[in-house]
Amino acid sequence: MLFKNLNKVTLALVMTLFLGACATQQATTTTKGDDAYTGTETVKFLADGVPDRVFFSTNKSELTSAATTTLGKQATYLKANPNLNVVLEGHADERGTREYNLALGERRATAAKNYLISNGVAANRIKVISYGKEKPANPASNVLAWSQNRRTVTVKTN
Repeated sequence: MLFKNLNKVTLALVMTLFLGACATQQATTTTKGDDAYTGTETVKFLADGVPDRVFFSTNKSELTSAATTTLGKQATYLKANPNLNVVLEGHADERGTREYNLALGERRATAAKNYLISNGVAANRIKVISYGKEKPANPASNVLAWSQNRRTVTVKTN
């Protein structure tokens, strides 16, 4: 009798743990080491379906394929709204000196600007500014935060 009750309690405990594990959702990201962040937790929108930011790898200002896809959508939106001007804000993670990160943020924003221009957006509608590491999207000091902070954000100015 005691053995049957112990089996029932054990089975109930195992089922509770199993169902609890199934119900728990964890935020997942697709970062590999220090690669560019491509998750959606920090993405906001310039317009419906047009993300406002692109992400970069550590110490890089080259556009990823995800970045060019996003910037392509931004270019289409900006061409459809010719009276709209934007500022491209370049950012870096907390590592590195202030001066290095300001220069890196500017290179990132300039890369995004050049892509928009090459896709038909007039250069006089786009301004570039770098905040370096001064305005993190995620203030934590870990790999995920760093990947979210290596970005360029497109902000409407009118």
